[in-house]
Amino acid sequence: MNELVRPALSASEAAREADLALEKLARARSAVESTIFGQRRVVELALATIIAGGHGLLVGVPGLAKTKLVETLGSVLGLAEQRVQFTPDLMPSDILGSEVLEEAADRSRAFRFIPGPIFAQLLMADEINRASPRTQSALLQAMQEHHVTVAGRRHDLPAPFHVLATQNPLEQEGTYPLPEAQLDRFLMQIDVDYPDRDAERRILVETTGESEAKPGAAMDVQELVAIQKLVRRLPVGESVVESILDLVRSARPGEGAAEIVRHISWGPGPRAAQALTLACRARALLEGRLAPSRADVAALAAPVLKHRMALTFAARADGETVDGLIARLVAKLA
Repeated sequence: MNELVRPALSASEAAREADLALEKLARARSAVESTIFGQRRVVELALATIIAGGHGLLVGVPGLAKTKLVETLGSVLGLAEQRVQFTPDLMPSDILGSEVLEEAADRSRAFRFIPGPIFAQLLMADEINRASPRTQSALLQAMQEHHVTVAGRRHDLPAPFHVLATQNPLEQEGTYPLPEAQLDRFLMQIDVDYPDRDAERRILVETTGESEAKPGAAMDVQELVAIQKLVRRLPVGESVVESILDLVRSARPGEGAAEIVRHISWGPGPRAAQALTLACRARALLEGRLAPSRADVAALAAPVLKHRMALTFAARADGETVDGLIARLVAKLA
């Protein structure tokens, strides 16, 4: 608790580092939004996820530029990016890599590890729920511990390492729902909605011509890592800490208001509180502030908590939604 509420930086040090970070983040945000139209909140949440050092789950129907968003983030943030299309026949070795037996000139034989696409700084797991549970679980160790184990040997992943996965919320035939343990590894679930009319008009005009604008890098990897370290060192006030604890704990069966938690089958654990704290710090920095506020907690409650909660069967039958319950929990914080 003390680590959260005590500033790790003096005000002047934080201001100097924040000024440099804000300039780079403003360039990055502008560059992404010059390519991804009408998705300002999605861009904000995706950037917050990465500068907080986490992984993101992008949920939306096809054609909403989820793949393009990930590719653009890789270019703008200077990250080495790889894309894997998840399919039912995808094997763990297709992601992690495998060992092959090689014969040298002297006829001696030895195994050599060939890294898979997971050895990237930004991995796009496209339609992650189409792969089998065995293949999905191959990402678990990587997402949490930033290394993989192949044939009993540990292989460290590049730093930083981020997974941005996509998922189609409509078509569920032939898919495998992500297990709760893996969902908990995602810092945020980012819902990608349809753009408004003006944004869609801009998409029509600017993306159907002979050439298309491609954003350049707004920062390099070292600058991104410095921003990620700054996010973790920003102070969090006691009132914000208490709001986070109140919100997360009230979303668990048996702990919150009876009229709300009776609809909840299972709720968020301590990792959710950690994720919300980091996300609030990141959002504050993106908006030019040196410390998060309770408004950040309210704004990020749904993206951080919704994939860490489940409704009871009776609640679903009654038409309740996770978003609706979170909104009611947030209202109680005021």
